[in-house]
Amino acid sequence: MDKESRGTARDWAPRSIGLLLGTLVLATAFIAAYVGALHQPTPRDLPIGVVSSDQRAQATLDAVRAQTTILKPIGYDDPAAAEHALLSRAVYAVLSTGEDNGLLLTVASASGPSATSAIKEVLGTATTRTGTSLRIVDKVPVTPADPRGVVPFYLNVGYVLGGYLASTVLGISAGTTPRTARRAGLRIAALAVYSVLLGIAGAVVVGPVLDIWHGDVPTIAAIGALAVFAAAMFASAIQGWLGVAGTALVILLLVVLGNPGSGGIYAPEFLPGVLRGMHRWNIPGLANDLTKAAVYFDWRSAGWPASALGIWAVLGGLGLVSASLVRGRRTAPSGPATTRTALSPDRDGG
Repeated sequence: MDKESRGTARDWAPRSIGLLLGTLVLATAFIAAYVGALHQPTPRDLPIGVVSSDQRAQATLDAVRAQTTILKPIGYDDPAAAEHALLSRAVYAVLSTGEDNGLLLTVASASGPSATSAIKEVLGTATTRTGTSLRIVDKVPVTPADPRGVVPFYLNVGYVLGGYLASTVLGISAGTTPRTARRAGLRIAALAVYSVLLGIAGAVVVGPVLDIWHGDVPTIAAIGALAVFAAAMFASAIQGWLGVAGTALVILLLVVLGNPGSGGIYAPEFLPGVLRGMHRWNIPGLANDLTKAAVYFDWRSAGWPASALGIWAVLGGLGLVSASLVRGRRTAPSGPATTRTALSPDRDGG
């Protein structure tokens, strides 16, 4: 091996080894997160509403709670408040005394089929033992085309994936850190247009193509555009500050932890530890919650996920612009001999 070859090897070997080790860690984390979260999903503290003055329903839930932690009774002052909690996704079901002196379980399976199935199973077993009749009414069922309720999850996985992949592609082709605020603005605009197009494409797939939500194409397209843009801006900000290596952090947060923690495949109450509440702030979980709220619950409970996705998009945009002002200017060309054209790659680009 000549001196030139040895010098080249010394240049690329440490970087390649570092990237391979980083990939090894990321893949191991992926396995740990998915297998750890989903290998044996166990429901705990599934919220179920009950009117406090309904003694029979309250006694049934108290007896169940004394034997298992699967259900968590939530008391309400009157039936209207309990119904509002059901339709705003604060609880998965409401137990009440029926007209025939039996028990009535009103569920909203669109909130989470896995959760409502567990509730029906637990209460079905309890009432069978006591000889009490149990009638079940599904107030907000999932569409027959999605009996397991997984379409919102997989749809938004695609949206989030498209968002951070678009950011990564632009980072590789044009540089992760725009050299000026103007270039950062152009990148944000390009990603906004891309987000709208992908939002429409996803809505068309689950609408006219697969005939799942054929009547909600504009709604799904708008939610999709917001989800894609939030993911793209989040990824762009991290990559703008950390370079291409920031992509690993993006994948960790949006995919490795984000997907199992979104409460998509299983309701959040089936997940272990910190993953239980992750859907309330991570982009995949927020997009999943917003889709369910808009399609099934007449926009009830949509306020927080819509606002949070907007916040992520704004913070991501500000992060990218600030990275261009700080990191971009550090390496700005200073002489005629080094002046780049408008099409030249930015910092960390190819």
